[in-house]
Amino acid sequence: MAVDFELTARQRQLKYEVREFAREVVRPAAEYADSLPDPQHAFATMKPALEQAQRMGLTTGFLPAKYGGGGQSNIDVLLATEELAAVDAGFATTILINGLALLPLVWFGTRQLCERWIGTATAVGHEDFLAGWVVSERGGTANFDHPSPRAGIQLLAEYDRAAGAYVINGEKHWSGNAGGWDLQGADVNICVVRTDQRKGGKDGLAIVAVERGAAGLDYRVIDKLGHRTCQNVTMTFHDVRVAEENLFAKGDGDLVINRAFTWSGPLAAIAALGVARAAYDFTLKWTRSYTGGGSTPIIEHQAVGHLAVDIAARIEAGRSMCWRTAHYLDKHEDAGHALSAMTKVYCTELMQQVVSDCMRIVGVNALDKRFGLEKLYRDAVGFPLYDAGNIGMQRRRAWGVIADPAFTPDLITDGEAIEFTKAMEGYGATPDTV
Repeated sequence: MAVDFELTARQRQLKYEVREFAREVVRPAAEYADSLPDPQHAFATMKPALEQAQRMGLTTGFLPAKYGGGGQSNIDVLLATEELAAVDAGFATTILINGLALLPLVWFGTRQLCERWIGTATAVGHEDFLAGWVVSERGGTANFDHPSPRAGIQLLAEYDRAAGAYVINGEKHWSGNAGGWDLQGADVNICVVRTDQRKGGKDGLAIVAVERGAAGLDYRVIDKLGHRTCQNVTMTFHDVRVAEENLFAKGDGDLVINRAFTWSGPLAAIAALGVARAAYDFTLKWTRSYTGGGSTPIIEHQAVGHLAVDIAARIEAGRSMCWRTAHYLDKHEDAGHALSAMTKVYCTELMQQVVSDCMRIVGVNALDKRFGLEKLYRDAVGFPLYDAGNIGMQRRRAWGVIADPAFTPDLITDGEAIEFTKAMEGYGATPDTV
């Protein structure tokens, strides 16, 4: 059989190098940042750690080697992500967002755009490079592929023929990394826009790269419950002008969104698992020493022992599913939409329950900030909601694939490619109600 879960010597080295970096560099910075009341200050505090991560290749390892990236496999990226998230989910998310923003350039952009932005992101002297992923809108964009032009993405990019430029107006919400370290903008913001007000989400969307310093942009930082070391902003566009060559994937913005969230699905899942693993590590140590006022450590109580076993099993099952999905994407690239969505949904919700069960074992002491479980809980709550929300987008994406007559469960089991088409989009949308 070709099934093999054994890590190579290089992958084991990567895992432990990232673990050391996360514990020695990221943890002290994140613990301080998480305590700060100002979310932008918390985000900016992580800049030195990100610069060191870039020098290690962690922020660009997933990019093609021909543009200066690391050319890593999805499995490699998963290994690093779990270690980072086990220390701080927000920091791992900042790196994840860089990938969500830059990889669409690789898949759909021109060579010139790739050389410009990916080349900059990987260059010496640009260790603090940030790319923003700008998709969601305040009114909700789970139905981004809705057939009606009045639903989904409403950030409008109108072409000014005389100037050879696009003029953008509207608002985006929850944009990641987009405000940059100083709220003057990320180095580049990759924005999903509507270019045709007469067409629906399958035909009227495109992607535009907005450069840092573009006039007419306002940023407002969102103050979040968890993931406080990463940045999310509301962006308002007032006649923002971008060069014509900065727009790409015209008419295929929907496919960009789907492919980006397919890539990130197992990464969000493994990040949630990293948080759950951290909770489990603490809880297991706790059960071996805490007696609860009795004569023996609570690990010797059947109820605690059984629940600890269930927790361990969920973590192992979740990791196997993440690795399986990453391997599938390494083999088939743009053919894992259903498996990726199912992995993101299943693992993020399961890991949230793991953290909650760890807190049940520890008891009321889990609420004490000194022990760190409350932070892990705050971070765990976010995973089912972000990176294409589980109810709003991820389940619907998988639904579109499995509803297709060509789909059979054996395709995933046998590791066969499942081509993703526009016919698989729009499930659940009802154009007659808009």
